[in-house]
Amino acid sequence: MANWRVGVDSGGTFTDVCVLNEQDGSLVVWKTSSSPENPAKAILSGVADGMGLAREQDPAAALAYFGHGTTVATNALIQKRGARTGMLVTEGFGDVLELARQRRPHLYDLEAEKPVPLATRDLRLEVRERTRHDGRVEAELDEAQVREAARQFRENGVDAVAVCFLYSYRNPEHERRAAEILREECPGIFVTASHEIAPEFREYERFSTATVNAYLGPVMETYIHALEPRLGDVGLGSAPHITQSNGGTLSFDTAGREPVRTLLSGPATGVSGALAVMEASGIGDFITFDMGGTSSDISLIEKGEPSLARETSVHGYPLKVPMLDIHTIGAGGGSIAHVDAGGLLKVGPQSAGAVPGPACYGRGGTEPTVCDANVVLQTLNPVSMLGGRLEVDRAAASQAVAGLAGQLGLGLHETAQGIISVVTANMARAIRFVSVRKGYDPREYTLVAFGGAGPLHAARLMLELEMPRTVVPRYPGLLCAMGLLVADLKRNDSITNHLVLGAGAVGAVHETFQRLRERAEAWFEGEGIAPTQRVLRYLVDARYKGQNYELGIPVEASAGGEVDMERIAADFHAAHKRVYGYSVAEQPVELVTFRSEAVASVPKARIPAFDKADWPVEDAKLGMRDVWFPELSGFAPVPVFDRARLGHGHRIAGPAVIEQMDSTTVVLPAMQATVDANLNLILEVIR
Repeated sequence: MANWRVGVDSGGTFTDVCVLNEQDGSLVVWKTSSSPENPAKAILSGVADGMGLAREQDPAAALAYFGHGTTVATNALIQKRGARTGMLVTEGFGDVLELARQRRPHLYDLEAEKPVPLATRDLRLEVRERTRHDGRVEAELDEAQVREAARQFRENGVDAVAVCFLYSYRNPEHERRAAEILREECPGIFVTASHEIAPEFREYERFSTATVNAYLGPVMETYIHALEPRLGDVGLGSAPHITQSNGGTLSFDTAGREPVRTLLSGPATGVSGALAVMEASGIGDFITFDMGGTSSDISLIEKGEPSLARETSVHGYPLKVPMLDIHTIGAGGGSIAHVDAGGLLKVGPQSAGAVPGPACYGRGGTEPTVCDANVVLQTLNPVSMLGGRLEVDRAAASQAVAGLAGQLGLGLHETAQGIISVVTANMARAIRFVSVRKGYDPREYTLVAFGGAGPLHAARLMLELEMPRTVVPRYPGLLCAMGLLVADLKRNDSITNHLVLGAGAVGAVHETFQRLRERAEAWFEGEGIAPTQRVLRYLVDARYKGQNYELGIPVEASAGGEVDMERIAADFHAAHKRVYGYSVAEQPVELVTFRSEAVASVPKARIPAFDKADWPVEDAKLGMRDVWFPELSGFAPVPVFDRARLGHGHRIAGPAVIEQMDSTTVVLPAMQATVDANLNLILEVIR
């Protein structure tokens, strides 16, 4: 009997399942339509189907691990379907969420709307207390006011409360006590204290993070409590895990308490999967392009290391939790094409989702989508998808696109190609955002295309950006689910401690890093992580004295917290010059926030290497199909290949279409696709 590990990525359109045999590294993959009204339904169905396939190979297969990427928190925030949330705040600071920062995300937009605070003004209650910037107490907490606030929260039907006091990151005692009182007075209420979720300076961002966490808490708890008990019905005998936004995983219990850490759960799993694939391929510099049914997620990886954003904004709400630096746009297979008020063709961000889905699904959708355009052009199979499990209604797709063509005064196929061109331009702009805007040249990076729709559009995107090659993983439509099988357990900690770098700060710097090490060691022990599986990394946010923005600098610290201060200074000057074009060696450097990342490594899905294929590539040919290519001025007969029958060393000259259960890859004219030893497809321009 072998133990099997299951990864499930629940997206807006499809739910992907990847099942790994821990003993021999073999994989079973499955894809099913999502059930937005009840995500657990599709998850449990997909796991049952995936384990059913596994038991065809191993009748005694046991489900030993369940990893889950979810959009529950993201959707609740986007759709404003979170809990009725209150806020307990230091007297005089009840409007911090309303005032926000003076900077505007769209400087010249006179009609720009700020995100509505998740705790409305009538539910932001102030109490007397005050802690100074150095942690000393200026005014004691008025516990009677806290109890009165609890009464008001009860009477107003509040489900969650964020406790947000000034300088609680230096001294959290007042927040702790207020949270205790709220839990006593309002049993069953979800309470978040800001120092628990974001123990850092800058009160607006800290208050915002705590409020978002409280807003999402009851939603995530309800979801977890509905899903977790039923996982036993499909054979799970261990604690399940959810992917967090930093690319690692955390327990269901922690996710229930800290749902804000799961806002990029789904996209982060894709980056984890891509890292595993590209490590096996020996490529360290690449840009991930994950195009699903609703959106596209893009991230730049340099030297095999993903960039981690210490502070970011999700749907207008600033968050101080570590997240992979992923840029998301509303461009997916289900993105709806429309004509704007100026008569221009636009694609997205609205999506047809899983229900009703694109018109070609035959489920009642009538609006033209990117998927419908591909069916009209026959780059997508005009008969069926998902290995024949999803019938395609080409007539419905043509009718939907024809309506748009009438508005534009264009032909059916020209309009469909226009949809593809517009969505390609949108995605190219997003890739430039994560690369050119930050000083990176995309021409020096490999594109890694995955998601159900990524390989379909990768070739055009590669040409648009003049990138040297595209790698399409073996299971591109299921790479996010596979990422769950290679993601480690992670915990991030931080301590804000303003210090000017120099001899006088050595003791304080060492003591701060030692505190971080102690927290990490306590977490390792609590999770039962063996010493050989432990990895601990450090960073410090540094800036020139007088600046109000920081750069994260990796730091090597000994077991006692000792660090090389001169090395930190040199690394900071170099980083500042790379990012901003200059450095000032004589300017004092200030250390602001000290960070640690504790990683517990888990058994990984192996990316196997295969021998050269001893059968001709023609054996994988399914036949010919007329496909529309603008380079060929219309339809042309194109060979269609079954990817499952392609082997190491096979080479296919474009134009061609390569189909598999979870995705379709288009090879443009003047391009070629080569199958490497890991059965990835490598797309390159023929020179």
